[in-house]
Amino acid sequence: MKRIKSTNIISRGKLLDGYVYYENGRIVSVTDRELPFDEEYDAGSNFVSAGFIDIHTHGGGGFSFEGEVSDVINGVNFHLTHGTTSICPTVSAAPIDDMRRSLGNIKAAMSDGRVMAYIIGAHLEGPYLSLAQTGAQAGACITFPIKNDYVSIVSDYRGTLARWTYAPENDQDTEFAEYMRGAGVLTSAGHTNATYTDMKRALDAGCALVTHLYSCTSTVTRDHGFRSLGVIESTFLEDGIVAEIIADGKHLPPELIRMIYKIKGSDGIVAVTDSLSLAGTDVKMGRMSSTDFIIEDGVCKLLDRSAFAGSIATADVLLRVLTKETGIPITDAVKMLTENPARVMGLTDKGLLEEGYGADIVVFDSDISVKAVFVSGEKRV
Repeated sequence: MKRIKSTNIISRGKLLDGYVYYENGRIVSVTDRELPFDEEYDAGSNFVSAGFIDIHTHGGGGFSFEGEVSDVINGVNFHLTHGTTSICPTVSAAPIDDMRRSLGNIKAAMSDGRVMAYIIGAHLEGPYLSLAQTGAQAGACITFPIKNDYVSIVSDYRGTLARWTYAPENDQDTEFAEYMRGAGVLTSAGHTNATYTDMKRALDAGCALVTHLYSCTSTVTRDHGFRSLGVIESTFLEDGIVAEIIADGKHLPPELIRMIYKIKGSDGIVAVTDSLSLAGTDVKMGRMSSTDFIIEDGVCKLLDRSAFAGSIATADVLLRVLTKETGIPITDAVKMLTENPARVMGLTDKGLLEEGYGADIVVFDSDISVKAVFVSGEKRV
């Protein structure tokens, strides 16, 4: 029996002065009582929470999740050092054979002994997106859903594919969404010009998440004077839709994050990095996917500084922004990085410090600097 001792254990939205007991990779008890133990990690007054869960990231530490198996492993292990114990490697829109190749490498990484965190499964961000909301996606690869392709991918990568971002307005009969629901794959509305009618149809077909709200998501439109809600307003209106946000303080300013928090509450938000492979590197300028970029002000920008080219955040940065810059209570902010993504992804034994859950634990100080990370009870950082 091992335990972690702290005066600031975050469990079920509360702070506890006590202990997390765990054995054989599972939490046995979270309590203020003394129980028999064999080994102790004394975290002092540092915070102790469930490990962070990032369900949208393209890489980090110089490694892309669209690279080789070793790149996937190294990218996952990089994010682990910043507190991320569970992760969804994300693949952008590309020729379908390239996306399949990336899925194959993620599948191989999931069973590779060198990977130190838990890979939930792959997240495909495309190619079934809106040409009007491409953002940094490759417009030449964007298509309407092609049944033969997505059925083949699900068949070949069942257990590897965990999430698929698509534009609901291009799935009018909800055939794609219904198929994914039947296959146990989470559908998420992203890079989309959908109206409320589209979003309601998608919600009824199992779409429960919006990919990076406010980034490549539609707002109110008018047609001959008649207004229609867009993705943003639909997310606020419907309790069944969870808002994924890039909480790096750049893609969304703190005051906008506060507004989303005020409307959706602590249960309705999942914070993600949506990080590029450039996260955690010293690179300041270069070329990526035929796009020239510059990194400054804590974000990757197009070289002409006309728009962002992507995030360079890690999970600890998100928590720092949510608490220090946005003013969200630490317990609610941690929920957006642990309990909420676990619930959305259907992970029944992750995201909480609670009896029976996996001992995925992160220790960090008041400045949100990671001090230790445990995966299934094993200290990895």
